Amino acid sequence: MDATPEIAKVSVIPTDWSDRLFRGTTRFFAYLVLAVVSAILVSLIIGAWPALHKFGFGFLKSDAWNPVTEQFGAAVAIFGTLATSAIALFIAVPVSFGIAVFITELAPAWLKRPIGTAIELLAAIPSIIYGMWGLFVFVPVFSETVQPWMTEHLINIPILGPLVDGPPMGIGIFTAGLILAIMILPFITAVMRDVFEVVPLVLKESAYGLGATTWEVVCGVVLPYTKVGVVGGIMLGLGRALGETMAVTFVIGNAHRISSSLFMPGSTIASTLANEFTEAVGEMYTSSLIALGLVLFLITFIVLALAKLLLMRLTAREGART
Repeated sequence: MDATPEIAKVSVIPTDWSDRLFRGTTRFFAYLVLAVVSAILVSLIIGAWPALHKFGFGFLKSDAWNPVTEQFGAAVAIFGTLATSAIALFIAVPVSFGIAVFITELAPAWLKRPIGTAIELLAAIPSIIYGMWGLFVFVPVFSETVQPWMTEHLINIPILGPLVDGPPMGIGIFTAGLILAIMILPFITAVMRDVFEVVPLVLKESAYGLGATTWEVVCGVVLPYTKVGVVGGIMLGLGRALGETMAVTFVIGNAHRISSSLFMPGSTIASTLANEFTEAVGEMYTSSLIALGLVLFLITFIVLALAKLLLMRLTAREGART
């Protein structure tokens, strides 16, 4: 008899002040994130202004990088950043998709946890460990076995031939892309696995009951239901690939030139900053490096904005169908 009045008494306690405090606190944190991002952007613009004022838009198109004559351009670093990230996505996305499908649809119960734990351990390895492993273990094996085989069998193919031409040095754009693929694979796999597991079981059982195969269930039920999450996971991996520094620095070769062959050395924005920022002498040299950081910031922002736009369009399309 005493419990009901006590519950009623608790339920009528005014909570307007707590709601206002909660809204104000969350609003403060949200604005704080915007303020930090804006401060980073402003500081990059201020630091990069001497280089931007001297070179203008030509800074993005020039492939020159000569600290002696103070001639700088971002074309080589931009090309290396985009090329390595594209190679990483090209390799990591199908592999991640296969692992996620195996874990959620095909693996026996006793095997799911060990594979999931192994994937999570890959994500926990520091990037410098990937770089050291790539340089001292992967590069020698790759240069002695895989690269000669690829050059021998693909050199006469019209499109692929120029991409695999060159001496088998082991280091280069392609090697950096492979290491990046290994690094972003656990992130994409983890997101895909989680979104695949939220698909209602009744939908998959209904498809199996109609005679669908596992591949048909994945393509016709699982992917349409989770495509927004899948795209989000891929964009998460892309964001990691664009800004990776140490692992790429170890294996890309750090050469300021653009080559048609993916086996030749190159550089990315992050690797250039890691290699040269501590040795930069003079205002123009330092400003040009900061300008590279600004370009990387803008590239990442554009990629994430396009990803968000794509997710919004996918969500709107699903709403229109419904």
